[in-house]
Amino acid sequence: MKRSVLAAGALLLTALGLAAQASWLHAKAWLAQEMLEQAWQDSLAQGGSQRPWPWADTHPVAKLHVPGLGIEQIVLAGDSGRVMAFGPGWAPASAEPSDRLGSKVISGHRDTHFAWLAELTSGDLIELESLDQGRPQRRLYWISDLRVADSRVERLTIDDAQDRLVLVTCWPFNAMTSGGPMRYVVTAIPLERSEPADQTARTRATSARMREITSA
Repeated sequence: MKRSVLAAGALLLTALGLAAQASWLHAKAWLAQEMLEQAWQDSLAQGGSQRPWPWADTHPVAKLHVPGLGIEQIVLAGDSGRVMAFGPGWAPASAEPSDRLGSKVISGHRDTHFAWLAELTSGDLIELESLDQGRPQRRLYWISDLRVADSRVERLTIDDAQDRLVLVTCWPFNAMTSGGPMRYVVTAIPLERSEPADQTARTRATSARMREITSA
């Protein structure tokens, strides 16, 4: 009897410990996002790079908005695993988020921050908010291509003279293990450069947002 009570108590303590750990992880993730958002707002207000916490080895460089999905995410400098644990990461070897030429490459994990890439369709809109010489700017892109690439035989082109936004994550989205060679690549081009041939219902629903941004 005593053993069963002790065993039940141990199981209860273990369950409480796991629940507390899960709660702490969620609380830490929420706090990190709040601090990243504040750092980005400070960057917009003051210009320059603002670290989200004193010991951070990264800082916000842009913000992604996907009107059709209700997505808003801070983009961080760097694309290492350490950086992408907190959000999508911009590849320093690619064009600056504010550049008008070149491919801007942003990567994220398929099972966390970039899980929503699976819901995108051709013609959907993505807004990239960035800083240009200390001044905030916003640009609208529309998705022109979605494809799967094998990283063993193909490298992303990031030195071209065209303005493109490229979002990259691992593929497939439901893989049981991480670190495979396959990549899901989403390419978007500026809305003002050319119009999508066939906008989706989600894209049409954002027309008011488009007018607001382009008239700002």
